Amino acid sequence: MNERRTSWLSVGSIVFFALAPGSVAGLIPFLLTGWRLQAPFLGLQVFRVVGSVMVLFGVGSLVESFARFAIQGRGTPAPIVPPVHLVVSGQYRYVRNPMYVAVLLIVVGQSLILGSVALFLCAAALFLLFHAFVVLYEEPKLSARFGSTYRVYRQNVGRWWPRAKPWVSRTHPRPEERGRRTTSG
Repeated sequence: MNERRTSWLSVGSIVFFALAPGSVAGLIPFLLTGWRLQAPFLGLQVFRVVGSVMVLFGVGSLVESFARFAIQGRGTPAPIVPPVHLVVSGQYRYVRNPMYVAVLLIVVGQSLILGSVALFLCAAALFLLFHAFVVLYEEPKLSARFGSTYRVYRQNVGRWWPRAKPWVSRTHPRPEERGRRTTSG
């Protein structure tokens, strides 16, 4: 991939990152809470610590997924510039939708930090919206675009619940496995 295309994909990913997850996991929670702390859930400060870990993990996961789309997928998560290659490495070996899971972790984490029931309910509503979008739009699009490769991936990697062990694609080996046959699937 040439440097100019990589640069544009990176810029596109950053813009989409700010617009989509930035709105859903940043602007909407701010509008709902004003970032005001309420009493911690069940009066336990440990929920704030757990929430902080969830937010940090979610942000890291989201950044890694966006970078993977630009570098390996040669596209962006935005539907207008979809990846050229199906991304089945990194976090995608454990769960098919790590970006949505990451956004949910961030919002639930914020609800725990802030002690906000409204934000927790927002996360539940987001999950329902994400699920409908994935089932009704993304999965049919990916099936049409990537055919049997995506079908095999779907059969081996869960939509929302991560696998305990990473899935290794026989058609998309990890860089360290290229040139040798893999036996797991």
